[in-house]
Amino acid sequence: MQDLAVSPEPKICIYCRMGRVDYMQAWELQKKLADLVAAGGPDTLLLLEHPPTYTLGCRRGESNMLVPRDRLVSLGAAVINTDRGGDITFHGPGQLVGYPIVNLERMQTGPGTYLRLLEDTIVRALAELNVSAGRCGGYTGVWVGNEKIAAIGVKITASGITQHGFALNLNTDLDYFSHIVPCGIKDRGVTTLSRIVGHEVSLHDFATTVAGAFGASFDRKMVEVSCDELIR
Repeated sequence: MQDLAVSPEPKICIYCRMGRVDYMQAWELQKKLADLVAAGGPDTLLLLEHPPTYTLGCRRGESNMLVPRDRLVSLGAAVINTDRGGDITFHGPGQLVGYPIVNLERMQTGPGTYLRLLEDTIVRALAELNVSAGRCGGYTGVWVGNEKIAAIGVKITASGITQHGFALNLNTDLDYFSHIVPCGIKDRGVTTLSRIVGHEVSLHDFATTVAGAFGASFDRKMVEVSCDELIR
């Protein structure tokens, strides 16, 4: 990524559709990209999916596991403690995960506004399929009615660089959520885009829609790069 280390136009955001990536591998990549962004590199959006993985945020959320940790592992899922905000949630096949690596100081934007822009990104993208989504009470995330379709949990480094991000349920197997209280919210359900529109949604194609929505919400020109360009 040496040739992209310094962006002549601060309003450029590069993005990469990565396919399925191990959670820890993606986390390490975020840290490396955060260093590049902090050094003046362009904002970056990773779009991918994970193999089955339960993650716990800074609140840890052990009390919101409805089964023992080893039972989750027996389902073929990893269970990982992270440094993002929020409680326990699930990542897995059919879920579009977005990791924006954004310099908030360069944007002159605070954490609260940043969260609202992420929510706005998802709302814009879903509107492309005529799905009406929005916020719900004081909860972070995106909802269709009383069911959450996208969870959000982020970290902001001391230098104002964002990590982690959002998880949008496209064709996700919701049975995985039955073993936890997702995000610690007991009185709301979860849903998927495919359930709402009545057919499976292409993760690869919808990632492009989300990238466009991200550019509109954050006022960025989105430039796609390959995985090779991103990590070299």
